[in-house]
Amino acid sequence: MKYGKKYIDSRKTYEHSKQYEAGEAMDLVLSTAKAKFDETIELHVKLGVDPKQADQQVRGVIVLPNGTGKTVKVLVIAKGEKADAAAAAGADYVGAEEIVAKIQKENWFDFDVVITTPDMMGVVGRIGKLLGPKGLMPSPKSGTVTPDVAKAIADTKAGKVEYRLDKAAIIHCPIGKKSFGKEKLMENYTALVDAIIKAKPAAAKGQYVKSIALASTMGPGVKVLNKNA
Repeated sequence: MKYGKKYIDSRKTYEHSKQYEAGEAMDLVLSTAKAKFDETIELHVKLGVDPKQADQQVRGVIVLPNGTGKTVKVLVIAKGEKADAAAAAGADYVGAEEIVAKIQKENWFDFDVVITTPDMMGVVGRIGKLLGPKGLMPSPKSGTVTPDVAKAIADTKAGKVEYRLDKAAIIHCPIGKKSFGKEKLMENYTALVDAIIKAKPAAAKGQYVKSIALASTMGPGVKVLNKNA
């Protein structure tokens, strides 16, 4: 893999095999975020669980104290009063069968999150194969299948993030933008790490948190001293 000059220069400013205290690691990440746009700061946590085992899944949602800094477009699939409530709560798009048909026929995906009511899951299921691979399929566990669409919209717009294992047992999650500054990013970092630790499955054996790293969109990863080992 070929890296750019800024990336290579950034790697020279710290020991990339060393684990740093969280605050120091955040300073390094912010100092190496040199892109001309407002880079996203990401948290990567390697867990000592087997993602192939149903009883060792780690998944949840959290509203970050300072949000994510991202403008989220929300689609709500609902009818009647729930649709009216969604529109009043600030959903970007609201619809039912007609919006499902639009996704099917036009391959339309101008949204970041799909929220629906339990009674509409049969309709949403028609596009499960389209939404699933994009990580857009609503589910009760992520709070996106709910009768309280207004609260779900408010949480999503306020900076709700879903954390979940990938196939390599790693959780990748945004915790804000470079422009947030260290203090707000550290508050988000602490809240998310705490949530992941509390989500430890009962079936998990041995060391739960294997490693933690922070990185910006275009910058190198910085290892964080793992006090949860």
